[in-house]
Amino acid sequence: MRVNKLTIAALAVAAGLSLTACQNDDDAAGQNDSPTTSSSPSSSSKDGSSPGSSGGSGGSGGSGSSDSSGQGTAEDATGESPGQEQSATGTCRTDELEVTAQDNTIGGDEENTVAVTFTNGGGRDCTLAGFAGVDLETNAGTVSAERTGEPAPATVLKDGKSVSFFISYPANDTGGSGVRVTGLVVTPPNETKSVTLDWPGAASLPVTDGSGTPVKVGPIGSAGQGG
Repeated sequence: MRVNKLTIAALAVAAGLSLTACQNDDDAAGQNDSPTTSSSPSSSSKDGSSPGSSGGSGGSGGSGSSDSSGQGTAEDATGESPGQEQSATGTCRTDELEVTAQDNTIGGDEENTVAVTFTNGGGRDCTLAGFAGVDLETNAGTVSAERTGEPAPATVLKDGKSVSFFISYPANDTGGSGVRVTGLVVTPPNETKSVTLDWPGAASLPVTDGSGTPVKVGPIGSAGQGG
C-alpha cells in the first residue's frame, strides 16, 4: 500500500508540472501573436532623419524658391522681387539720351543757372546715378564745373521720360567783357562719350583770380524731372 501511495503522489506531481509547462507555453504563444510596435534605431536613419527623407543640401522639388519656413519668396506683379527694378536696368548710354539745355535763371537769384535735360529715347528703361560731367568752352580755355555737395541717388529713367540737373555760375557784373562762353560740353554719368551744345546762358563769366572754378553742377534730378 505504501508503494501505491508513493506512485500516486509521484504521478500527481508530474501531472502538475506538465500542466504548468503547458500554461507557460500558451502564454508565450499569446504574446507572440499580439501586434508589436518599436522605437528601436531601425526605424530612423543614422543621422536621425526618418527613412526616405533627403539629407545634405539636396535641391527643392518645387519650381520656385522658398525660404526656411517653406513658403515662397514674395514677388511683385512683374515677377521680380521688390527693389529689383533698379538692378534690372542698365546704365543710360549717351547714344540713348537726347540732351538739351536752357537758361533757367530767375530774377533776383544770386547766381545764374542753366538746366540740362536728359530724355530717354533708347527704347528701354535705364539708370542715371550721380553727377554729369560739365565743361564750358570759353575764349580762355575750358572751365570744368565742380560738383555740389548734395546727395546723388540713382534715378531709373523710364523710356520716353526726362530728368534734369542744374549748372550754376556767377553773373558778370564787373562791367568788363569777362570770359566769353562759346559752348557747353555734357557727359552723362558713368559715360565717356560727350555731347556739345550751344551755351544758352549769359554770354560771359566774370574773370576770377584762379583760386577755383566759379561753375557748379548739381546731381541728376536737382532741377526737377520732366514728364
